[in-house]
Amino acid sequence: MHNILLLLKSINKEVYKVILSILLLSLLVDYIPGLSYLSSWVTPPVALFLGLLFAILCGQPFPKFNKTVSKKLLQYSVVGLGFGMNLHASLASGKEGMAFTVISVVGTMVIGMFIGKKLLKVNSDTAYLISSGTAICGGSAIAAVAPVLNAKESDMSVALATIFILNAIALFLFPVLGEWMGLTQQQFGTWAAIAIHDTSSVVGAGAAYGEEALQVATTIKLTRALWIIPLALITAVIFKKESKKITIPWFILWFIVAIVINTYLLDSVPMAGKFISGLARKGLIITMFFIGASLSTDVLKSVGIRPLIQGILLWIVISVSSLLFIIL
Repeated sequence: MHNILLLLKSINKEVYKVILSILLLSLLVDYIPGLSYLSSWVTPPVALFLGLLFAILCGQPFPKFNKTVSKKLLQYSVVGLGFGMNLHASLASGKEGMAFTVISVVGTMVIGMFIGKKLLKVNSDTAYLISSGTAICGGSAIAAVAPVLNAKESDMSVALATIFILNAIALFLFPVLGEWMGLTQQQFGTWAAIAIHDTSSVVGAGAAYGEEALQVATTIKLTRALWIIPLALITAVIFKKESKKITIPWFILWFIVAIVINTYLLDSVPMAGKFISGLARKGLIITMFFIGASLSTDVLKSVGIRPLIQGILLWIVISVSSLLFIIL
């Protein structure tokens, strides 16, 4: 029996490598004249779906690799996307979403705690982490706030799993809903940045909807992510915790630097910025596969019904309210 399990694990590892190799080769042929059509099927939702399918059917042969690489590659990809953006246009997009960002962050935290702790009787730390992830930027916010909160590993795992599941759904669902409702690129980008939890799914959904939606969504989401710092400080004050463990998302600074470089230094050679941002998009697609492959049946089992209900209800509230604000 032991030998059979070892054989299955070995086969799963090889299947994983084959899928990843096919994705990489399909993306690379985009640079070969006349063969770019072969890469048209490789999109963020498709890559995420392949990762999810593999994880559910075969488990996680490389859990640490998936977690480490997906985090780093996402950050590098986001920075790379900055080389495809103009500073003035980005500031205009970020400014439009700033007012509602402030209102929605505070409102989401209050409503999230009410739903989780008062209505559903979810563990206080778990409810707070789910609210934080929904209010700002998913897993990054949870990872930053959890140490300040001194949350248990189990509370953090449940919150991350809840957000992860909803993120996977959002990447498929939001572009479809956006098309159905006839949202403009600007409207969809703003909506995705506010209503979708993780930066990865926001960027993936924006890329699936269009170029302008991608730029708007990325800019507003990363502006929103800066709220990690004040939230962590406020958490330390409210729960009387030490604030020395606050994690600052430095990659956001490098994203801004990339935009500045593209606007003022690469304006005479636009192909350079376009090439770098193109590579970043391909990196994002591969990131989607790694993220999908991180979800397993064990992760699904770790999510209790009440935390999941809290996450879904809070997600519906922020999605509907932000959509009404945008279109009315």
